[in-house]
This record gives sequence, structure tokens and C-alpha cells, in this order.
Amino acid sequence: MFPPRSTIHASTSPHARRARRLITATAVLAVGALALSGCAGGSSGATTLDKDAKVKLTFWTGQADAAQQILTGLVDDFEKLHPNVTIDVSSGAPSTEDLLQKLSASFAGGNYPDVSYAFGSWASRLEASGRTLDITDQVAEPDVKWDEFSEAARKTVQPTGEKTIGFPAVVDNISLLYNTTVFDAAGVDYPTADWTWDDFREASKQLTDPATNTYGYAYSVSGSEETTWQFWPHLWQNGGSIISDDAKTAEFASDAGVDALTFLRDMAVEDKSVYLDQTDTKFGDLFASDRIGMITSGPWQLSTLQTKGTKYGVTVLPGTDGDHQTVSGPDVWALFDHKDKNREYWAYEFTKWLTDSEQDLKWNVAYGNLPLRSSEIDTPEFQAQVAQLPGLDVMAENGVNAKQARPTVPGYVGLSEAIGKAISSVLQGQGDPKQALEDAAKTADDALAED
Repeated sequence: MFPPRSTIHASTSPHARRARRLITATAVLAVGALALSGCAGGSSGATTLDKDAKVKLTFWTGQADAAQQILTGLVDDFEKLHPNVTIDVSSGAPSTEDLLQKLSASFAGGNYPDVSYAFGSWASRLEASGRTLDITDQVAEPDVKWDEFSEAARKTVQPTGEKTIGFPAVVDNISLLYNTTVFDAAGVDYPTADWTWDDFREASKQLTDPATNTYGYAYSVSGSEETTWQFWPHLWQNGGSIISDDAKTAEFASDAGVDALTFLRDMAVEDKSVYLDQTDTKFGDLFASDRIGMITSGPWQLSTLQTKGTKYGVTVLPGTDGDHQTVSGPDVWALFDHKDKNREYWAYEFTKWLTDSEQDLKWNVAYGNLPLRSSEIDTPEFQAQVAQLPGLDVMAENGVNAKQARPTVPGYVGLSEAIGKAISSVLQGQGDPKQALEDAAKTADDALAED
């Protein structure tokens, strides 16, 4: 079995790794945001393109161990195809989280890379630094097949909608996982791709058994980004938005948001069918141990289920009026401008090549991540992974439901904390959904104003 996604840092479990990634991707952004601002610069190089000129690029992968080895091998392949190009490849920093600080320092020193891995939550600040390339015109070319990337992934590398700062690097999304042992014991039909949230709620009630401490569903009430990002599909499916188009105002306290939070509150407080996880980590283990009937999670969960022998199925999230939107956390390969036409050309060509399906099968698919492109889903390479991790194919196909990207503005950190606290309180029976969201929106507006 191939390992689940891993960046440089280590972790005790796939879910814990994902939870930590959700936290640090925003927390580091808050710490490093101001340091990234500044005018574009860097040493001047070639002013006209010479594709045959010798070029040296710097590539920070943000990876370690097996993932780093795969990417280093792909760099070797690219250099063999293009002998005039040399790529200095390294992880870039001791941990993925440290990359933002490393980029900030390298901007000041003028020694920043040509291509770097970056959490998607950094995208707006990277664009605002003035150091990134804009490859909007290039990715519009037919041979790039830009529409093979999920809409959320495309939006993440286009944080303001004005520039395209790179390519998607790693994608994921959350789907509905159901424990067939729990369903069979309760005599409940398995979820289908046509389920509504009303179907979901009814099943959750039927699966809940206080006598055996079995719950139909689980939700994080830690107040972390795990709490927050699980809420966004409910908001979006109801027609709501997280923030305004100008990113200055929180909009989640709309009727759509109130309806979404009221639904979850009713399940937790009235039905008592939801296990409320204070830690972000227990619900995955309880699901694997046949104590929870359904969770909404992603590909990082599957290897644990296989290891523990859990009997499970995977389908898309329940829908609202046929809308099955999910939330995704894409990361990016950011491209940087050195005022050198040759480096600019080859940085783009290398990253385009790296994210082509042929190479991605050797990178993301071989490593156990979801494929970047929809065209990879039917390949033998990915189907071999599906044989080891059943449900991975459903999660890959669920990429079409990843239509919106979480905001990447620095103010999102405070916004996430505000609504995460509100959701947690309401699901534990403390507070009214409407008032809680309105109070959270005021706090979020202050955070966005400080951006």
C-alpha cells in the first residue's frame, strides 16, 4: 500500500497530518503575511528569449523522504529531455510550514526560487508580493488542458482572479464515508449519490444507539479549521458565500449560513445523533472501530481504514437541490519572476511538464494522492491504487464538485477562528445560530480589515 500524502513534517496518522496541515497552513500565513509584501525586484537577466541558452533553475519541493525522491527523479528526467536546463532541487526548508518564512527571507535577499511548493492559503499573499509570474496567457493554450484541473484548484492559483501564479500541485476534497458494519447492524440502506441532507439526517438518527454509544455522524467542535471547512459545503450548497467579492466583508451570516448551521445544530442538539469531537482526531478512530456510521473526510482517511480492516463505502456529499458541492484544499506550484526571459520560460515549461498527466501519474498517483487531472482517473496506474484503497476513485471523481476555493487572504485566519468558535458553541447547545453567526461575522470583518 502506498503511504498517504505527506509533506516534510511527520505525523501520527493521516487524519492528524491533515488536521495539522489545516491549522498550520493558516497559522503560518498569519505570522508571515506582512513580511511578504514589497516591490518586485531581483537581478535582471536575459531580456530576450533564447531557448537553447544554458539555464539554471531552483526548485523547492516542500517534500521529504519518498515524495522528495519521486520529484528528484522527475527533475532528472526533465534535465535529460532538455540538456541545457539544470534544476537545483531541494525541499527548500526544514518543514513545509517553514517555506513561507523562507520565501519571505529569500525575497529580501533576492535569492528566491523559480518554482516552489506552497499551501493554497498563501496564494493571495504570494501574488501581492509582486514576485510571482503571471502565466494566465500560457495556461489558456489548448495543449495545457487547463479545464482538467478542478475548479477549486484553478481558482486557488488565481487568488484575485487577475493573475495565474502557478499550477495546482496537490488536490483533495471531502466525501461521505459510511461504515457498512454500522449500517447493516441498524438495517439502514447505504447512502447513494442522490442523497439529500434530509436523507442524511434521517439515516443518522436511525444509526444512533445510546445503548452502544454509536452515533450516526461526527463533527469537530474544536473550533479549528477542521470545524470551519466542514461547514463550507453546507453554506455553498445553500447558495451562500464566505466573503464578499472585494474580500472586505464576511458574508457567512446570511440566511444560507443560518439555515446550514441550524441544520447541524438540530442534528446535534435535538436528534443527538452527532458525536462532537473536541480533538479533531477521535472521530476517525471511532468510525474505523464501528462506533460512528458516517463521517465526511478525504483520501488521507483511507489507508487507516484499510489497515484496521474497516468495512466502508464512499460516495459524494449529500446535496441540496441536486448541488453536491464539496470543499477542497488545493496546494500549488508557485512560479517566481527573476526578470530573466530564459528562466521564466523554462520555469513555466518545467511546471507544465510536471503537472501533465504522464508525470502526475508518477508523482501524485504513485504516492497515493488524488490525481491532479480528471483525465487520469481511468488510467491503469490510478485504478491500481483504487484496488488498494477502495473509494479513492469516488473521491477523484468528486473533484467536479469542488467548485469554490476557500479564501486565501490573510484575514481568513481570523475569519476561520471566529466562525469555528461559533459553530462549536452552537452544536454544543450554546447560543442561537443566527446570533452566533452575526457575532462571528463582526469579528471576521475586523480580521479582514486588518489584511
